Amino acid sequence: MNIRCSLIAFLALSLPAAAQQVPDTAFRAEIARPAYAKGTGSVVMIDAGHNNFHTLDNRYRSFGNVLEGDGYRMASGDGPATAESLNTCRIFVISNPLDSSNTGNWSLPTPSAYSAEEITAINAWVRGGGSLLLIADHMPFAGAAHDLAASFGFEYLNCFAMDNRRRNFERFFHSNGSLADCEITRGVDTVVSFTGSAFRIPEGATPILKLNDYTLLMPQTAWQFEENTPTVDSEGYYQGAVMPYGKGRIAVMGEAAMFSAQLGGPNRTPFGMNRPEARENSQLLLNIIHWLDGRAP
Repeated sequence: MNIRCSLIAFLALSLPAAAQQVPDTAFRAEIARPAYAKGTGSVVMIDAGHNNFHTLDNRYRSFGNVLEGDGYRMASGDGPATAESLNTCRIFVISNPLDSSNTGNWSLPTPSAYSAEEITAINAWVRGGGSLLLIADHMPFAGAAHDLAASFGFEYLNCFAMDNRRRNFERFFHSNGSLADCEITRGVDTVVSFTGSAFRIPEGATPILKLNDYTLLMPQTAWQFEENTPTVDSEGYYQGAVMPYGKGRIAVMGEAAMFSAQLGGPNRTPFGMNRPEARENSQLLLNIIHWLDGRAP
């Protein structure tokens, strides 16, 4: 069996577990020295106005718990992205947005979740000093975030990024160059992700997670893979990067579950930051937020 066929079979078996997840709202990260006293930190607003799969009141409650433990104040953005709404926060987090045409329909085409006016507003806000964390998972989410990312020079591929070694989770290490050695990864030796997307980065961006020896599969419908499903080699693609932009900063990630804590299946198996293998993911999240906040990671 060739690599592509075996990857397709492996991904098909992964679907049932992925479809049965509930938030692990009890998850907390151990933070020895919080960045701020409780409830005094910068405001971090998580988008909930664009059919987002991950929101503060659901799959990203654990994301919020980690940051609140570090002193940050969390908010939910329930409407369009405008200059006025963006100015209520220091850091704007977008995770897995969708156009309304793709809710319950994870098939091509996957239009932008953001209007041209919203993209202009977000871009101008970051250029003027705001900070954006943009996270877009496997297809269809990468397609929905493509136009917004492209306005900053990042190019999402609307795909499933699959490790050719067919591991249950993708692991990134310093030793093989897949986990960059930079200020964002300070204190982090291993990062685990869970079948995300991939993107190219512009000049001036600093890679965090590099996709070494991956196949990027581009199905017509999410989780439906055929022998003729188009594929791309992962050379030159990444799953994490950061970049200054004007007076502001942007971090782009290609996988969302790595910053969640969920329980999957009838046995409530940990999935995300609550997995023992992913115990350092919360530190990576904190490092990214600190960098976006203008603090040393």
